[in-house]
This record gives sequence, structure tokens and C-alpha cells, in this order.
Amino acid sequence: MATTSRLRVSGRDRRLQIMEAAKELFARQGFDGTTTRQIAQAARVNEAVIFRHFPSKEDLYWAIIDRECERAGWQPTLLQQLDSGAGDREIFAGIAEDILVRRAKDSGLSRLLLFSALENQQRSQRFFQTYVVEYYEAIAKYICKRMDDGAFRTVNPLLAARGFVGMIVYHSLIQEIYGAKRYQDFDVKEVSETLTDIWLGGMEIRVHPNQAKAASLATRAEGQNPRRKAKSSQLRA
Repeated sequence: MATTSRLRVSGRDRRLQIMEAAKELFARQGFDGTTTRQIAQAARVNEAVIFRHFPSKEDLYWAIIDRECERAGWQPTLLQQLDSGAGDREIFAGIAEDILVRRAKDSGLSRLLLFSALENQQRSQRFFQTYVVEYYEAIAKYICKRMDDGAFRTVNPLLAARGFVGMIVYHSLIQEIYGAKRYQDFDVKEVSETLTDIWLGGMEIRVHPNQAKAASLATRAEGQNPRRKAKSSQLRA
């Protein structure tokens, strides 16, 4: 007589199973439009099992957000790029490429966050405060340093950081959420470098060749000034 054995699922695997099902539903229907009963059906568990792992639907939602953001590794990757010592173009193009690749791999998180912003301002504010603020501040800190170096124009660094990230995220939304890549599919590296060049074009201080020549002549003339030479001799003495 044949017997059927039921595989026992560990608590951790069950928790992940529920989170995966809930993430897909939240991304498609929104938080308010998804019930725990629907999540239970999608995860193939009893509805009561959900509340053994998560005290509420809200806790389940944030468990998904926290896991997805940790898996993406936004902060460590960004800080590594900013501290790499590479040139500005390489650094910002690398940041842009990382954003585009990550969002293309998982558009579900973007959809989920868009629903949150429309449904509940408190949820979107919590996400912004927890995950986005530090991201912008890290980029703004680097921009401040480049301003001090005389490489970037003096502007509000946070606005400059938002302007850069905004270009990248908007392109991603158009491609991944609105479906534009079906009609115009761009190479990620090309997009990253092009948008970086556009942004740097407005940020970098570029000296005109005539200005550079005039500055060089002025420096030379100052060095040949007898009074300047005499003063230098006195200082050395």
C-alpha cells in the first residue's frame, strides 16, 4: 500500500514563502488592496500561519522592504564606489549603472514602493527616512569634497545629489514600469555614461583654454616681478 509523506517545511522557509507571495501581491495590488487571506492562498498556507510569523500585515510589509533593501546592498556598494579614488566620471557612471541594473532585476520593489507613496504617506516617509536619506547624504558629502577641491561648482549638494539620482531613477521608471524598453531598449552602460556626462557638464568647473593661458602668463609675470623676487629672497633668508 502506497503511503504519502508530507515534507515538513522549516519555520524560516515558511516565513520566506509567505514574504515572496506577499511581495508579489503588494507590488500588483498595493498594500490596501491585498488581504491576508489572499496572501495565505498565494503562499498555500492557512491564514493563521501568517500571524504566527508576522504580528500584522504592516509588519509583513516592512519585513519584505527590509529584506529587499538588505539584499540590494545599496549603502555598502555606494560607499565603496565613492571611496574608490577613481575619477568623477567613473564613480558616478558606476553608481548609475548599479542603480539601473538593480532596478531592472527587480521591478517588483519599485512597484511596491510606488503603491506605498500613493496609498500611505507615512509608509513612504518611513522608507525615505530609513533608506534614502543616507544614500543622498553620502553622495552630497562627496559633492561637497569636490566643491572644496575646486572641481565642482558651488551649489546645494543635496539638490545636486537628488538631480543626479533623479535622472537615473526616472529613466528606470520609464523603461521598467512604463514599458518603454519594449520600443527603445538602451544599453545600460551607455545610459549610465551619457547621463553622467550630462550631469557632470553642469557640475564641473571647466576653464576655457584662453583663461588657462591668461592664468599661466599671470603666474609667470608674477614670478619675474623684481619686488616679488626680493620678497621671496627675504623670506628664505
